[in-house]
Amino acid sequence: MTEQPPVSRLRAELWYGLAILVVALGAAGFAIGFRWLLLMSFKHTAGATNVVEMMTALPWWGRLMLPAVGGLLAGGVALLVSKATQSQGVGDVMEAVVYGKVRLSMSTTLLKSLASFLAIASGGSLGREGPLIQFGGSIGSLVAAAFRIDASRARALMAAGTAAGFAAAYNTPLAAVLFVLEIVTGLVALEALLTSVIATVIAASVTRAVIGGGPIYHQRVFTLISSSELIAYAVLGVLGAFVAQAFMRLLALGERGFKQTRIPQPWRAATGGLAVGAMAVALPQIAGNGYEPLNAMLNGAVPVTLVLWLLIAKAVATTASVSSGSPGGVFTPTLLLGAATGMLFQWVLAFVLGSNAVGSPGAYALVGMAAATAAMTHAPMMAAVLVFELSGDYAIVMPLMLATAIATWLSRLLGADSLYGAELRRRGIAWEVTLEGRRRLT
Repeated sequence: MTEQPPVSRLRAELWYGLAILVVALGAAGFAIGFRWLLLMSFKHTAGATNVVEMMTALPWWGRLMLPAVGGLLAGGVALLVSKATQSQGVGDVMEAVVYGKVRLSMSTTLLKSLASFLAIASGGSLGREGPLIQFGGSIGSLVAAAFRIDASRARALMAAGTAAGFAAAYNTPLAAVLFVLEIVTGLVALEALLTSVIATVIAASVTRAVIGGGPIYHQRVFTLISSSELIAYAVLGVLGAFVAQAFMRLLALGERGFKQTRIPQPWRAATGGLAVGAMAVALPQIAGNGYEPLNAMLNGAVPVTLVLWLLIAKAVATTASVSSGSPGGVFTPTLLLGAATGMLFQWVLAFVLGSNAVGSPGAYALVGMAAATAAMTHAPMMAAVLVFELSGDYAIVMPLMLATAIATWLSRLLGADSLYGAELRRRGIAWEVTLEGRRRLT
């Protein structure tokens, strides 16, 4: 018979459970507030409901100048952050969770979130997931200190906050847990797993209650024409790896290029915003994180020539925004690049083999999304489950698993580091995870 735990231990467990609840609610509340403020800014600027509608409604000179002004303001805030403390990103969250030697600053996170908001609200080509994930990790750190949680559980709380932020951003609780396990911790730690699962359920439930439930890209119906079509999805995994590697190298090239210009902040971010605005004059769909054109592509409402232009222009525009110093994420833009790759590949197959021999463009777009994301993050299961949750169709699971595994394998051959691993390596930190556990490389 199990001995009844002491009252002090029971009190500690209840206190820890309350901490998890506060972290999850805080991450969900921040995500809801961030989205609402963006919506209000779009409505105030042009009576629009999203960034693409806003940019489309503006005259050409508005499309040109608004991202530049937003970049200037965002760069100014980012400059204040860099002078006050070390810049804080997803890499800091990873280091804090894994090694427990980094204290995540809430003030730094809020300032970076403000900079991201200014850039995104003004049409910058950025994802909003970065601020939400970083806030989740920071509130985990803050609550752990306030509740006087021990060091081990404090790391688990930061992991849980990160997962909650991811779940609130994409409405994908399973993928959020895998994001922590595959990317942040790099291994399955039961303490982080249980805490993250609870936090994501709470955060996703709150977000769905306020914003709405169901897949954010709406329910999709997937059909595998024949088992031999898996070969085509395997090839798409290869293409996704090449696209992701090209995008990561473009981002690195853009960062080096902006540094070599020696343009100081905030003018550097303004220059990047001006470059985005120049492209948005002709192609307003590049503004924001790419959600709107991606949804249109999945609905079959985008012609092939526009998809090709979006593939090129979105990569360049996101590079201009991120590399110039405007804080924001590249996760959602990567989904768009992968979807465009998949859709273009489907059109080529349909032209060569006939439309009856291959699946729909939307199906290939979904698998392309997962392949590119897996190649960028080196997290195949997270990418596969993410797109499965976004689409809501179990039939797509096998093509997703095949394409993401191949994309990750090839991406690791082409470049040792993932997007987030490269960020850590630039700071002198790297590790690898094997069957024997985690081993620090530097």
